[in-house]
Amino acid sequence: MSVSTHVLDAVLGRPAAGIAVRLFAGEDLLADGVTDRDGRCRLVEAATGVGTHRLVFATGPWFAEQGREAFYPEVVVAFVVQEPAEHHHVPLLLAPFAYSTYRGS
Repeated sequence: MSVSTHVLDAVLGRPAAGIAVRLFAGEDLLADGVTDRDGRCRLVEAATGVGTHRLVFATGPWFAEQGREAFYPEVVVAFVVQEPAEHHHVPLLLAPFAYSTYRGS
């Protein structure tokens, strides 16, 4: 299974570069990374197994670095892997007081 994300700042209409992202399976940290200048981060290329996984985005520090107030210090997105061979792309649309996510392709 491969896992990637793409974070967009919905207020500014731009990629959210520099957000730390961690991937967990249960309590096990599988991978971590930082969004690139296009807001993208590819976390793992190898199979991780079936079950619930979590992406944890460090949004509080990212907003603080920009001098912007935010309500969520982190965003946690849990998703279920049923087909480990498939690619799982989990985008995040981010604003200081809201966020949205969906299964991408």
